[in-house]
Amino acid sequence: MRAAHRRQRWVQRAESVRDAFGLVLLLVLATYVLTSLLSNRGWSAVVLTLATSLTSVVALTSSHASPRLVRGAIWLSALTVVLAAIAAITDAHIWLNLASVIQITLLMVAMAAVLQRVVTTAEVGSRTILGAISVYTALGILFTFLYGTIERIQNGPFFEGIAHPAGNDFLFFSYTTLTTTGYGNLVPGGQPGRMLAGLEMMIGQIFLVTLVAGLVSLWKPGEALRRRQAKHSQS
Repeated sequence: MRAAHRRQRWVQRAESVRDAFGLVLLLVLATYVLTSLLSNRGWSAVVLTLATSLTSVVALTSSHASPRLVRGAIWLSALTVVLAAIAAITDAHIWLNLASVIQITLLMVAMAAVLQRVVTTAEVGSRTILGAISVYTALGILFTFLYGTIERIQNGPFFEGIAHPAGNDFLFFSYTTLTTTGYGNLVPGGQPGRMLAGLEMMIGQIFLVTLVAGLVSLWKPGEALRRRQAKHSQS
């Protein structure tokens, strides 16, 4: 009886964050701030792993993902935190690289779930717009972690003329690439960095011009409120 009550309480908590894409966007922005302030190494990497894990789990829950998928994401997130902690203790990059690969995969799956929820919704509203913006913003973080992982794995430096780039260098490069701002102060030194940067440019432009712009054009602010008022007046 107590177990059933506890399970029901967890279900109610999960239901409370369904379609909570505003919360997802806040978590993505919080992860952005932490990534810009902290280096992705040592115990700072553990903090970043926790923030990314929370973002992925909440995104999956908000997008109506199956309970099995959410539970799997929670277990994998816990594993990445443990791996990041081991890397901080032993100073061995292999554990952090493994944690980063899992985190990148989790974030990709979570944002794909949000995107599916956004494009299959019956009505475009403010939550739908927030969901699309969350996915677009998370793309920059996703590529940031991908660039950092490549820099730790490959032999040469990731950027031309910068031997030891900081974590916020990858973040800045990722978002200037995603938005095609292109300041030119950070340039990938070779492959696969250049290929991935080109891919990020294409994804960023296609996503912004087609999906986000299309959703905004279909959005009718206040339509749901007007329908409720009309229904109330008829009754």
